[in-house]
Amino acid sequence: EPSLHLPAPKGVEVYSYNFHSLLRWSPVPVQGGSVLYTVHYRTGAFPQWQQLNCTRIPQTHCVFPPLLQKRRWTLFLRVRAELGHSTSPWAECGPFVAEHHTILGPPRVNSVSASFNSLAISVTPPFTPERGEVLQYRVLYWENTTRTTEKELRERGTLLQMGNLKESTLYCFRVRVELERDDKKLLLGQPSGPECHRTALS
Repeated sequence: EPSLHLPAPKGVEVYSYNFHSLLRWSPVPVQGGSVLYTVHYRTGAFPQWQQLNCTRIPQTHCVFPPLLQKRRWTLFLRVRAELGHSTSPWAECGPFVAEHHTILGPPRVNSVSASFNSLAISVTPPFTPERGEVLQYRVLYWENTTRTTEKELRERGTLLQMGNLKESTLYCFRVRVELERDDKKLLLGQPSGPECHRTALS
């Protein structure tokens, strides 16, 4: 039976970055004794609650095990506080679907090579796409002058070439990824920090 004196955890949310997910919540304040927490989950396909790998833990977060790192599953989660024989009511969270709700980080820029009229950027994706997923890279670039006109380049490969540039001119860019599945756009990632490089002299 839930105890009237032990409140349910608040601020319960899933935090997910590049498909690595965890459930987190605010600590339940009590005087005397240390509060422990238990987490359960269920999927959209099976309505029964099941134990996660977080039973009577002192931490205020629970990392998803590999079993739950499925990008297309619909997940519901719940957590309760426990103190001695007292338990709080459950606090629920969801639905969570990783391929719609994770935060995609920026790609890593490995190198930039310049010619007199182009810049070629080599990038590494922020995560490994699964079968059926496609990553599109979006490069926003501009001439580093007071009048900045931004242009956009979209590529599916990890070598991105900005062409038709002026020689010996400083250009700046940011890169981000867009995740697609079956030609549907799912998520737009965070942009990389701006980098500036000069084209060569012909």
